Amino acid sequence: MPRKNARALWAAKLAGKGGQSPLASPVSPLRRRPYEGVVLGIDPSLRAGGLAVLLFARGVPELLDRRTVRSPATFSAVQCLGRLASAVTELLDKFPVRHVAVEETIYVQNFRTAQILGAARGAAIAPAAMRALPVFEYAPLRVKQAVAGFGRASKEQVAAQMRGLLRLTETLGFDEADAAAVAYCHAFTFRDTLPEPEPMP
Repeated sequence: MPRKNARALWAAKLAGKGGQSPLASPVSPLRRRPYEGVVLGIDPSLRAGGLAVLLFARGVPELLDRRTVRSPATFSAVQCLGRLASAVTELLDKFPVRHVAVEETIYVQNFRTAQILGAARGAAIAPAAMRALPVFEYAPLRVKQAVAGFGRASKEQVAAQMRGLLRLTETLGFDEADAAAVAYCHAFTFRDTLPEPEPMP
């Protein structure tokens, strides 16, 4: 029996004679629901790392905690990494974090800078890894698209957007806003899946 072409399939569909749209994808037995739970967002940096804890209930975000982990210039790199890891540990002990979202390290040509950023990222992720918490990474471009609508948004625009999205009375610092943005990006990228409900008899 010859196979129907796309036009014939569409005609049969519109006429109510059955047949699947040629562009339709297979029906999935799963459906998606908004993210539920606590996300720790991290904007890793050696001297000024941003952290933000967001609670999502029915898709609505609430800022539970935020901080910028600053280290003075007199601190060695090892001391800075220790402060960052300790701050992450403190938040993980304080809140029932479900997922950790981290901003990916941007491409840099300077090897020394890349080495420092990689060390800061490792120090920030290690406490979560030791607890076997899922860690998700997002490129800065993707984070900005999620919160501001375009990937070249400035730090000022990201901070202003996060103030509105979190219904805050004051604007977050840039590092804290970036951390909150990556947590927000994760919650609206990741989706739990549930079986489709059975039809009513």
